Amino acid sequence: MDPNGSINPIGGFPRRRGPAVVVVLFLLPTLAAGAACFTSIFSFGDSIADTGNQCILLPADPPCTLPFGRTFFHRSTGRNGDGRLMIDFIAEYLGLPLVPPSLGGGNRSDFRTGANFAVGGATALDCELLKNRGIPCYLDNISLGVQLDWFRKLLPTLCDSSGGGAGNSLLNNSLVLLGEIGGNDYNFAFSSGISLNKIQELVPMVINTIGLALKEVIKFGATNILVPGNFPVGCVPRILSRFRSSNPRDYDPSTGCLAQYNQFAQLHNEQLQMELNDTRRLYPHVNIIYVDYYNALMPVYLSPKKFGRLWDKLDTLTCSHCCPQGLLVEFWSHVAVG
Repeated sequence: MDPNGSINPIGGFPRRRGPAVVVVLFLLPTLAAGAACFTSIFSFGDSIADTGNQCILLPADPPCTLPFGRTFFHRSTGRNGDGRLMIDFIAEYLGLPLVPPSLGGGNRSDFRTGANFAVGGATALDCELLKNRGIPCYLDNISLGVQLDWFRKLLPTLCDSSGGGAGNSLLNNSLVLLGEIGGNDYNFAFSSGISLNKIQELVPMVINTIGLALKEVIKFGATNILVPGNFPVGCVPRILSRFRSSNPRDYDPSTGCLAQYNQFAQLHNEQLQMELNDTRRLYPHVNIIYVDYYNALMPVYLSPKKFGRLWDKLDTLTCSHCCPQGLLVEFWSHVAVG
């Protein structure tokens, strides 16, 4: 972890690890100090963290059926993947139960060790704002602001007090995962054919929304908060396929990824880290940790065959026009992104 409270993955990666495991490996040293103290996990975000809310809202969606969930749970659980997500590995490491979806109902005891408000397809910005800019939403009323409303309603039921200080004792001993969120705001804009220059106008708005959410959970009593950045989206198969270029200069020769889309993700991450630094100055007693998903995943794209099990299960797409030696770009044809 660097002095600014960021998890910056540098160094070798163990072989034959999936991306979720790889990212979590770099979280563990930071979490270790508080592992014995954390009694619950509260999570916000999109499909990267959703443990079932999407399928509660839309039970006919793809993550609600096999092959999703087949490798670990052996059944669909509503997760957007074939096994566990990063939040699952974190919970297991902390010795806590897997975090249940907040929309799953239940009573107070079901959420004493945490609740997951993340929903697949969620955006940071409200859908109405995005629609006014010509950007469609996957589903209304699941944005970060809506998830915070769900949190506000649930929190008093878990605490002995109410009002502005509700949840202080609970959240003091909780780990809060705020994101990844914001990626879908951009993904939906990409899919709508909006130019990168116009999409860049969303970045300060997304960052401000995340910053306001961060301050809100702090005011409720959270003192240990993980805030992930964006992924190298120029390496995402959907982006590579939709924005395929005949110009080799549009690609990073070391990965075959679309350079300008990765630069866009880095812009988001830079502005997010600036927002986190500002918030740290306001709340010096709070442990705000930036989680560097971008650099944690780059080795998967730089040296994919080191992650043998992942590589073996992926379909491949030859990118002979853009990569020096016909680099095979990984293409996970059955798993949704977002």
